[in-house]
Amino acid sequence: MLDIPFWKRLLILGLVALGLLFAMPNLFYSRVEQHNDAITAAERNGFESQEEAVARAGWPGWLPSGLVNLGLDLRGGAHLLGEVHVQDVYKARMEALWPELRDALAAQREVLGAVRRVQAPEGQLAVEIGNPDQMARAVEIARGLAVPVTSLTGAGQSDLAISAGGNRLTVQLSDAEKAATDDRTVQQSLEIIRRRIDEVGTREPTIIRQGKDRILIQVPGIGSAEELKQLIGTTAKLTFNPVIGRGADADARPGPGNVLLPSMDEPGVFYVIEESPVVTGEDLTDARPSFDQNGAPAVDFRFGPSGAKRFGAYTSANIGQPFAIVLDDQVISAPVIRQAITTGSGQISGAMDVEESTRLAVLLRAGALPAEMTFLEERTIGPELGQDSIDAGRLSSIIATVAVVAYMIASYGLFGVFASVAVIVNVILILSVMSMMGATLTLPGIAGIVLTVGTAVDANVIIYERIREELRAGKRIVKAIDDGFGEAMSAIIDANVTSFIAAAVMFFLGSGPVKGFAVTLTIGLVTSVFTAIYLTRLLIVFWLEWRKPKELIL
Repeated sequence: MLDIPFWKRLLILGLVALGLLFAMPNLFYSRVEQHNDAITAAERNGFESQEEAVARAGWPGWLPSGLVNLGLDLRGGAHLLGEVHVQDVYKARMEALWPELRDALAAQREVLGAVRRVQAPEGQLAVEIGNPDQMARAVEIARGLAVPVTSLTGAGQSDLAISAGGNRLTVQLSDAEKAATDDRTVQQSLEIIRRRIDEVGTREPTIIRQGKDRILIQVPGIGSAEELKQLIGTTAKLTFNPVIGRGADADARPGPGNVLLPSMDEPGVFYVIEESPVVTGEDLTDARPSFDQNGAPAVDFRFGPSGAKRFGAYTSANIGQPFAIVLDDQVISAPVIRQAITTGSGQISGAMDVEESTRLAVLLRAGALPAEMTFLEERTIGPELGQDSIDAGRLSSIIATVAVVAYMIASYGLFGVFASVAVIVNVILILSVMSMMGATLTLPGIAGIVLTVGTAVDANVIIYERIREELRAGKRIVKAIDDGFGEAMSAIIDANVTSFIAAAVMFFLGSGPVKGFAVTLTIGLVTSVFTAIYLTRLLIVFWLEWRKPKELIL
């Protein structure tokens, strides 16, 4: 077992060298982080080549640039707990259904009589028909617009609940569809928030669902909770709506199916627009900051094929009529359609600076949140507090390492030095693996590293005690060392496999601090087996070949 072939020696030393190489960027954390951010910005904006970005960051492009991401508790950042207003989606669904229901009922006007929409509670659509005797026919037409619920729990059920009384027809989402809609809304909000945060290059955010309608958002490295709210708190809902009228009366009654919205650029001016948009921001495929013909900041946008087709058809049929560009319930602009816009592209300009146009482009490109969010909890963890945690973790790691090294050297002499070298290499390998994986290091993760330092020498203790027994039995040095490694192998593997199973369970089933602890513990178990068995043995073989000792005191 001590006869290690040259290729195996080269492989062991090569893995250690690779570990040192991939862990090295963490010694220059700030510089490498600037390098990575420059690369991300170059790829996202296309303003410069990657080579120029690398040169300006000052980190050689041929070196590894993976970093151990610092968690919120180490780097500082923002923590938000948001509640999604899923009821907003019910209202939006009814607004989208109204034009379709209106046209279907109007097609049977000779039978049903006049059709008009009336006020109804939020989330419901109420319609009155002129001929109450034909209400059964109206209900049949409304049911023809229903579709099956797209969820396992509501399979086979209709997405609409339709009721009638007198001359009034009431439509709302069914209970099964509401449950399915709630789940889709929260999942969609999760993905959109993640895209918005990823757009600005933030490293390793935590965005997870909590409960039925809440989302936990933790973003390391961001300045404050308020800054994070500005990025994700707005719905960034862009719509293009037909204009009914314009005036200065803030209390004007827009009428059924219409809404009264203020102008963003013209104080005191209000627009009455149709509530049902022609196209929405969901039809956008791209949005980028730019400048208009006057050199003012603007945002260029482009619709997908479906949105471009609808927008082209509307502008072709309404030349000479105004239409409103609405962002978050404010009219950005209300231009008159001079000609059909069939290219699917346009521009938003107004009272905004370069930073605002860039942020608006990010929000529009990431998509609109399907519903408003209320933030129930918000915290800002300053970088100073995170640095204190790093310093405390570094100090505890150093103390633990020194204590373990001192104990091993005192107990096993030169072999204790070999074990200590293996422990130090083990910590470096943990950092290198985390850097390659892009894993996040948290304060509990530091605790996992400290625990690994303390337990990594367990295998060496088992091996060395076994070697002592073989020496007491009168075996020669080489034979005693060889048998010590061989006999201890099964016990080491068994102990680490059971620990690995426990760590893996914590990783997959745990969250937050538990998961952070499990990450470093799991990696540490694998690397400690490698360093304790293979690296320590190689160091001992080098020593035996060099010194050729006649006796061994262990």
